[in-house]
Amino acid sequence: MILFGNKSEGGLMDVIRCDEPEYLVWKWKPSGTANSSKKENAIRYGSSLRVKDGELAVFVYQQNQGTIQDYIIGPHDDTIRTANFPVLTSIVGAAFGGSSPFQAEIYFINLARNNQIKFGIPYFDIFDPRFPELGVPCAVRGSMTFNLTDYKSFIKLNRLREFDLEDFKNQIKGFFIRKVKSIVLNIPLDENIPVMQLERKIDEIGELVKSKIKAVLEDDFGINFKRIDISALELDKENPHYLQLKKSTADQQTKFIEAKTDIEIENLDETLRINRKDVELGVEGKNFQVHQLNKQSEVLKTAAENLGEMGNINLGGGDSGGLNPVGLLVGMGIGGTMGNQMGGMMTNLNKMPPPPPALLYYISSNGQQSGPYNLEQIKQLAQNGQLTKNHYAWKEGMTGWELAGNITELANLFSNVPPPPPGV
Repeated sequence: MILFGNKSEGGLMDVIRCDEPEYLVWKWKPSGTANSSKKENAIRYGSSLRVKDGELAVFVYQQNQGTIQDYIIGPHDDTIRTANFPVLTSIVGAAFGGSSPFQAEIYFINLARNNQIKFGIPYFDIFDPRFPELGVPCAVRGSMTFNLTDYKSFIKLNRLREFDLEDFKNQIKGFFIRKVKSIVLNIPLDENIPVMQLERKIDEIGELVKSKIKAVLEDDFGINFKRIDISALELDKENPHYLQLKKSTADQQTKFIEAKTDIEIENLDETLRINRKDVELGVEGKNFQVHQLNKQSEVLKTAAENLGEMGNINLGGGDSGGLNPVGLLVGMGIGGTMGNQMGGMMTNLNKMPPPPPALLYYISSNGQQSGPYNLEQIKQLAQNGQLTKNHYAWKEGMTGWELAGNITELANLFSNVPPPPPGV
C-alpha cells in the first residue's frame, strides 16, 4: 500500500491501491489509523485510486437505507470523482466543495487468483450393488480449485470486514468433503460402475463430482468451482471384504466368459451345419444327371444281357443248334436302338450346362464383418431381424460395399419381413 504524506488521521489526499502479493479480500486503510477509528474510512474526494488488471475495488457506504456499494474494475488509475462513482454522486454534495472527506470502506478483491484447497477423505465403506454385503474401505485424496467471477454474489454472501481466507477455505473444504463422500458412495449404484473399477475411472468420477457440486458452491459461497483433481481413489486391498469381492468378481467374469464361449461355439456349429448342408445340396445337384445316367446304364445293361438270350431262341421249333437268324435280327435291331439311346444320353450329359455358382455374401454391422452367407442364410438373417436393408453387404464381383436394400437379389427379402410386433 503506497500513500502520500505522513498521516495520523484519514482524510488527506491518498493514493488508494493494493500491493499485497497474496490475497483474496484486502481492506485498505490510511497509514496511522486504528482499526476502530472512523477516520480510517474518511476518504478525501479527489484522492487517487489505482486498480490493477484482475482486481476489483469496492467502496462500501453505510447509509440510513442500508449498505450500498460502488464497484471499480481494473485496470483503473484516476482521481475519485462522482463521474466514476454512481453511488458517490448521491453522497457527495455541494457542501463538500471537493475537499471534505466522505465515509467509505474500501476493499480490494482479487478476481485473477486461483485458490486451491487440498482435501483428504479417510476410509469409508463403499458397496458394489451386486454384492451389497461386502463393504470395501475407500479413501479419496486430491484438490479443488476455485476463483471469483460473480463478485456481487460473493460480496452478498460473505462479510468483507475482517475476511479471513483460511477460515473461508475451511468452510468450503468441510462442505466439499461431505459432498464428495456422498457422491462417491453412490457411484457404483447410480453410475453402474463396479467397485473394482473405481480406481480406473478417476477422471470420469472427477467430472461427475464437479457437475454435481458446482452450482451448490456458487449458490452457497459465491465462488466459481473451476476444477477438481482426484490424485487417488484408493481401495483397502488388504481388507477381507476387498479380497472376497475380488474373488467373487473374478468367478463371475469367468462364468460369463464360459457362457459366452459356449454360445459362440453353438452358433459356429449351426453355421457350419448350414454351410455343409448347402454344399451337399450343391454336389447332389451337380451330380444329379450323372446319377440318372448310371441308372439308365443299369437298365440298358440288363437289356443287353437279355439280347444274348434272344439269339439262342429257336423259332423253327427244331432241336438243331446254331444261330437263329430271326432272333439274331431282332437282337441286332434292339441293340442298335439301345446304342443310340446310350449315345444320346452321353451327348446330353456333355451338353448339360454347369450349375450356377452359389452366391455368397459378406455382411458389415457396426464395423464388424461376418460371413460368407448364401441366399438362404441371408433370408433367415432378414427374418430374424439381424439383417436390414440398411446393413452393408458385399459379394465377389462387386466393386465395394453396398446397402443390402440396394442389391437386386436381396431387396425382395426385406419386403416380406414382418414389421416389429406392437408394444403391450
